[in-house]
Amino acid sequence: MRGALRNRLRIWELEELIDGAQLCVSELVSNVITHVGPGTPTTLIASVEGTRLRIEVHDPDARALPTLRNEGIDSETGRGMGLVTALADCWGVQLFADEKVTWCELTMTSVVRKCHTAVRGVTRAEALLDLYATVKPPVGTKPSRLTTALAEEAVVDVIADFLHWLRAHGCDEEEILDRAQRRFDHQSETIGVS
Repeated sequence: MRGALRNRLRIWELEELIDGAQLCVSELVSNVITHVGPGTPTTLIASVEGTRLRIEVHDPDARALPTLRNEGIDSETGRGMGLVTALADCWGVQLFADEKVTWCELTMTSVVRKCHTAVRGVTRAEALLDLYATVKPPVGTKPSRLTTALAEEAVVDVIADFLHWLRAHGCDEEEILDRAQRRFDHQSETIGVS
């Protein structure tokens, strides 16, 4: 699980979090092995939301809960959740009928720096989409396939309108599209978007 997480964080270009995240995973999984039992089916889920990396370890025993203990410095056991507390910004446990999820979150400082360039373009694009889109989902809801399709159509309309504008002003629209594609590719490489 440590290796899988390390590989995922490298793909996401979050190398700064690898050591701490791997240690957190080791401690969370060790708790399952120690308190639930070796061979217990365990699932690791890592996700990114905003500037946070969330690590979840799922196991089928909702009775064996991790606890933060005050073990002495010479103790060889019982300090796992203390390490997680020291490394993570927060951690907790969610209980369900057939499983528990022990999670922790770490803050990513590189995300803010990497996304600065892309945010300007996205902000401008969203402002234009607001002008073109006729149907917007309510605030706080995830876009449905319908709203995504409508947004895509709005993007096509915006691009077509700009192409008309370029042609009307004697510009080479193909050359402009090529330049825009190159700029997009460069910014995507810079911020790690695939």
